[in-house]
Amino acid sequence: MSEEPKETVLLVVDDEVETGNALSKAYKDTNIEVISCSSYNEASQALAQRPCDVIIVAIGNFDERYLELLNSYKVTHPQSLFYLLVDEGYEVVDLAPEDVKHLLEDYLYKPLNASRLKVKIDLALGKTKGESRSLQLVDPIVRQAKPYFIFRSEAMRNALAHLPEIARSDQNVLITGETGSGKEIVARAIHSLSRRSEGPFVPVNCGAIPESLIEGELFGHEKGAFTGALKTRKGKFELAHGGTLFLDEIGDMALHLQVRLLRVLEDRMVCRIGGDSLIPVDVRVIAATNTDLYRAVEDRLFREDLLYRLDILRINIPPLRDRVEDISLLARHFFERALSEMGRRPPYPEFSPETVRLLEGLPWRGNVRELRNVMTRVATMLPHKNTRVFPYDILRQIDYRPGGELGRKCHVIEGSEYYTIPINATLKEAEELLIQKALERTRGNKSEAAKMLGLSLRTLRRRCNTVAKI
Repeated sequence: MSEEPKETVLLVVDDEVETGNALSKAYKDTNIEVISCSSYNEASQALAQRPCDVIIVAIGNFDERYLELLNSYKVTHPQSLFYLLVDEGYEVVDLAPEDVKHLLEDYLYKPLNASRLKVKIDLALGKTKGESRSLQLVDPIVRQAKPYFIFRSEAMRNALAHLPEIARSDQNVLITGETGSGKEIVARAIHSLSRRSEGPFVPVNCGAIPESLIEGELFGHEKGAFTGALKTRKGKFELAHGGTLFLDEIGDMALHLQVRLLRVLEDRMVCRIGGDSLIPVDVRVIAATNTDLYRAVEDRLFREDLLYRLDILRINIPPLRDRVEDISLLARHFFERALSEMGRRPPYPEFSPETVRLLEGLPWRGNVRELRNVMTRVATMLPHKNTRVFPYDILRQIDYRPGGELGRKCHVIEGSEYYTIPINATLKEAEELLIQKALERTRGNKSEAAKMLGLSLRTLRRRCNTVAKI
């Protein structure tokens, strides 16, 4: 009885024969057949005799002949996958020339992990079907939130579990979460799903407006109320009448303004600066903060009675690092949106699996806003002919400067060879800062950074989580 044919044929070209032998042994009882070659001539003959789904060429074997071979092979077998196999010490930034990158699916690192490689290949060959399943948003909460949010993580599903009920209510809401986590988007979703959706949504950033101006911004002023008040001006409360007023960074509001805000929330009346009459307002207030307001009450920086007026219904948005499953979805969304805004049309370049693993391993202290900024830069700088986004495309656009998105906690002492680490930094944070500074000093060269830190390249790669190995 003849043996059943394998579903996937994998061609490995490496003059180190143990690479192919190890894979052949590992895949003996799987759906993958391994053809092992050690030279260009053997690889060319193998491709002429048998269609191959996956082609892996060691970097030491690769030359211009393979470029011509792969270009012609891709014409007749466009679904085939091509990987470059590199030794652990190579830096991917300096590897493939531009005319190879359009053929390349991803990089693989020695020693190959056979089980992980199989998962990668199965996903890549069936990516359209698999991805459509993974992106199906069947949960009712997700369906209702889908126009406003992009997520599939359990953390976000739990955070937004009561969003419809909160939206239907007319009570005040307090949204908590780190800077850049998407608090205003949540506020807009609550407004859009509420009975006030036909009314205005008026946002106010309490931390961005000077203290001398915010009172007039919120409550308005009468003509002649102060020097420069040439005409009567409505405040945000009046402008939000019949709708929603969003008070972002409410924890930054001065105490004397908190008293006035409390009075408005209690009486539903505002009095403009320089005015005598009370003006009724029908406004739902949604406040947001990235600070612990209960701690602020203890420190006498926030009024307890105002906090209880605001904290009737609450939604806490988890940081991006706690919802890793959402990172690739958001990254693709921001990347494709930026390309669309630039006038590019689909199909858009795809993320290599290593790129997804890189994105999911970065700290993203700036949360969704930081991810959006990075992906916008990637989309802007990516050459038009590129059909893949690789790890080095991401790394080039990450800001390692002391004040940058990944280096903001690190302070350089001007004119010296020293830099400070905050006294309250954890050991993990201190390690991250040292690695970031080493990468900055070596302009992203991880080999040099590893020497500077006294680490092996493998250890550095694992710790900084920049380029994942297979």
